[in-house]
Amino acid sequence: MTQLIQAKSGVITPEMKIVAEKEYVSPELICSEIAAGRLVIPANKVHLASNLKPIGIGRAISTKINANIGASPLDSNDECELTKMNMALKFGADAIMDLSTGGDVDSCRCNLIDHCPAPVGTVPLYEMIMGGKPIEELTYDDILTVLQKQARQGVDFFTIHAGLLREHVPLAKKRLAGIVSRGGALLAKWMTYHQKQNPFYDIFDDICDIMREYDVCFSLGDGLRPGALADASDEAQFGELKVLGELTRRAWAKGCQVMVEGPGHVPYNQIEHNMKIQQELCDGAPFYVLGPLVTDIAPGYDHITSAIGATAAAVHGASFLCYVTPREHLGLPGLEDVKQGVIAYKIAAHAADVALGLPHAREWDDKLSTARANLDWETHLALAIDTETATRMHQERRLDKTDHCTMCGKEWCSVRISRDLKKD
Repeated sequence: MTQLIQAKSGVITPEMKIVAEKEYVSPELICSEIAAGRLVIPANKVHLASNLKPIGIGRAISTKINANIGASPLDSNDECELTKMNMALKFGADAIMDLSTGGDVDSCRCNLIDHCPAPVGTVPLYEMIMGGKPIEELTYDDILTVLQKQARQGVDFFTIHAGLLREHVPLAKKRLAGIVSRGGALLAKWMTYHQKQNPFYDIFDDICDIMREYDVCFSLGDGLRPGALADASDEAQFGELKVLGELTRRAWAKGCQVMVEGPGHVPYNQIEHNMKIQQELCDGAPFYVLGPLVTDIAPGYDHITSAIGATAAAVHGASFLCYVTPREHLGLPGLEDVKQGVIAYKIAAHAADVALGLPHAREWDDKLSTARANLDWETHLALAIDTETATRMHQERRLDKTDHCTMCGKEWCSVRISRDLKKD
């Protein structure tokens, strides 16, 4: 039985209790939110039986972040991706997605699952056309065979691009950037070639049966997410989102847990509307967003442009944030890119949780601020989100045996002056 089926029966599972304890809420709340479809615990039974530590994703609890890794046909290998995974987890990623499109993808995926205590997701379509197989040759059997295999290996959530329908493709052709989702573009090509409906949509019930067997969580992919500000909130994007709402309800009826993926590139002033319309069309299913990026002008800095949008998204409705690295739009992210992406998104998620007043969210801030006010450098640095970088920066300009920094010096230090005032 899946977490959803059990929750609907009023059964509080061990995983629900673990999530409740982590989130400072009651197990009953977690159970009721899962039953309503507003919260998921991505926990494949196979992964759960080995090393998985369950997490919850939903509006009633803290905002989670995902780190995308994976080898390409041109770069990386199993060991490199494992190192990236460990870097992502070290700095606070709550989940990992293996988006490998090159090398031995089975070996890479199984290696990551074997070593990852966090949920692991994939886009199974990528494996379905590995080895130079043209997308036009994709069959229904290919889809079900790969899904069954990856579920059996322990993948916790699948991105399934079932909402991009044949009738949406002409709408996407009007866009400035067209279809930027790799999965979305491949399926649009398949539908155009065969003049048939999206195969994932056609066999959606069969896909549900496989995912229910292992309790793999749906991450319903947004194949028409906008890849430029000019394409945000258009007819293609919202047309697909409407179908994702339909698929959400169909998956729930089959006993499957569901998240819904979202944009993309969205101007800041459109983010709130995007979050609210998803909640409405998808009946409150957890929203998993990439960014959104609030400007298109910053290649090399898109971890910043997207983190700005990510905080707004989390405040207004998103539950799960997919990080963007500095190398977005430029190439496969390296180790330092993964670190910078995770840190940017950890900050974005935490800022949203503080704004939302979630239980204990601000304790970290208050502890660090207390140390800062007391000029307690050791505690101040230890509590930093990136202690290594903060310590290096402090040590580079530190004056020996002083309780002030080099920005103001002893006589100008406002913290020292304020501390002295409190003594009077």
